[in-house]
Amino acid sequence: MTNRRIVGLTGGIATGKSTVSNYLKKRHKISVFDADVYARQAVEKGSEILKRIAERYGGEMLQEDGTLKRKKLGEIIFKNPEEKQWLEEQIHPYVRDRLEEDAHNTDDAIVVLDVPLLFEANMTDLATEIWVVYCTPQQQRSRLMQRDALSAEQAQARIHSQMSIETKRDRADVVLDNSATREQLIQQIDAAVTTFGDNKQM
Repeated sequence: MTNRRIVGLTGGIATGKSTVSNYLKKRHKISVFDADVYARQAVEKGSEILKRIAERYGGEMLQEDGTLKRKKLGEIIFKNPEEKQWLEEQIHPYVRDRLEEDAHNTDDAIVVLDVPLLFEANMTDLATEIWVVYCTPQQQRSRLMQRDALSAEQAQARIHSQMSIETKRDRADVVLDNSATREQLIQQIDAAVTTFGDNKQM
C-alpha cells in the first residue's frame, strides 16, 4: 500500500478541472470517482435526504414526479449561507462515504477522487496527495462568464462562494497550471501521473 496513490483532484469553478478529469480517464485509463455524481444521487427521488429537504422547505421544492427542483433549491442556498451550510451537512457525509468506499474497493495503483469542494468539505484526508487545477482569478471570472453566460457580478459572486483558488493552490501537493495552453496543461498532467512522492509541479 505504500506506493498506492489516491489523488484528491480539485480546483475552483471554471478553472478546468473537468478537462483534467476527462483526460485522466481517456488518456491514462485512470478510475475517476466524481463527488458531483454522488451529490446528485444523494437527493434522488425517494432518498432520505430529499425527504429532509422537502420537510425544511416545503413540498413546492419537488416536481410533480417527486424529483427535486434543483434550480429552486439553488436559488435558496446561494442567497443564504446558513441554508447552504445546512444542505451541505446533509449531503457531504453521503458523498464522503461513497468516495471512501470507492477508493478502498479498488486495487488500482492510482485512483482519482474528483471533489470540487475537497477543502471546503474537509475531505482532504481521503487522499494521499492533492492536485489543484489553477488559473488566474481574472481568467476564472472570464471563463465562467463565457461558459455560463453570466455578468461579471454574477460570476464573481459564484467564485466568492468558494475558497479562493490561490488558497487552494497554496495547499496543493501538485498544482496544474491551466492559465496557458491546453498542451502545457496536458504536459503537467502527464508529469503528475508519473511522479511519485511530494514533488510539486509549477
